Formats: sequence, C-alpha cells, structure tokens
Amino acid sequence: MSEPRKIHPLLKPALEIGPLIVFFVLFMRMRDKTVMLGGTEYGGFIIATLVFIPVLVLSTLVLWRLSGRISPMQIATLVLVIVFGGLSVWLNDPKFFKMKPTMIYLLFAGLLGLSLLLRKNWLQLVMSEALPMQDEGWRILTWRLAALFLALAVANEIVWRGMSETAWVNFKTFGLPAIMVVFFVLNARLFERHALPKDGE
Repeated sequence: MSEPRKIHPLLKPALEIGPLIVFFVLFMRMRDKTVMLGGTEYGGFIIATLVFIPVLVLSTLVLWRLSGRISPMQIATLVLVIVFGGLSVWLNDPKFFKMKPTMIYLLFAGLLGLSLLLRKNWLQLVMSEALPMQDEGWRILTWRLAALFLALAVANEIVWRGMSETAWVNFKTFGLPAIMVVFFVLNARLFERHALPKDGE
C-alpha cells in the first residue's frame, strides 16, 4: 500500500469542513425562501442539501488526489450523504438528510463494537500511526468511542424530531464537531497513560 502524500496542514481540514460550512451558510441565507425547479417548489433546506452533495463529492476527490488516500470513515460518510441527501432532494423531504448522522453514528458504533468482539481493533489499525498507544489503551478508547457514537445517534434523533430546522443545522454544524473535540480532550489522560514508550525510554 502506497504511503499517503503530505499536503498543507490547513488544506486537509479545510477540504473536510468546507462543504459543511457551505451547507450552513447557504441554509442560513435560504431558510425562509423557496425556489421553483422543474415545476416543483423547494425550501432552503433542500436547496442547501442539493448544493452540499456535489461540493462534498468534489472536496473528497480533491483530498484523495492530493493525499493519495481516503479513510474508511470518509468513504462511508460520502456514500450515506449521497444516499440520504439524494433521497431528501428527490422526494423533497428534509427528514432523510436529517437522519443521515444517525445512520453514520450507528454504523460506526456497530463496527467498533464488532471489531472488539472479533478481537481485531479496526480503530487501532486506522489511527495507530497518528496516536501510538498500547493495546489496552486502544481497547478502552474503542469502547468509549462506540458509546459516544450511540449517544450522538440518539441526540441527533431528539434534535431533528423535536426542534426546528435551524436548531438542527446549528447542532450538526457546530454541536457535533465540538462534542468530538471535547471527547478527545477528556481522553488525554488515557492517551498519556497508555502511550507507547519513545526510543531510549
């Protein structure tokens, strides 16, 4: 397997977060408006989704072209965005796109739990180069992350079913990423406790 090519450290997060920002900005500008396309009236949420899908596809292809690698998480996210986002646009129904994070988090939680049951820690295989830890540390982190994904799936269902579209868009754009950042910050002690010894130690 070829080694991933190095790209500018700011370019990778820009390509990953950029499509979500595009969706957020477009939704906020179009949320109280409607657009007539092909004789059908579409609300701002659907228009933002319609733009978000090709932007995400393009950014993923650019990232792949520049780095030579796409993670399994990015592939799964892209497929689910195309499927659920496409259903929302095709059926003119926002609920399918709002369900997408739930499906993603349930998928990730299931895969992480399955990997532990099979005693093959896939998270460790994917992230071990970036975060060198002992096997026990990876086992603990995987269980915690699986539990977090389950909690996020439930949270997404509560927000999109019980709150406004604007609240859901804010939750998805800012709340979910912030929760992930806080999760890894809170696990800093775990990383330190189970870190692999450096050369000479």
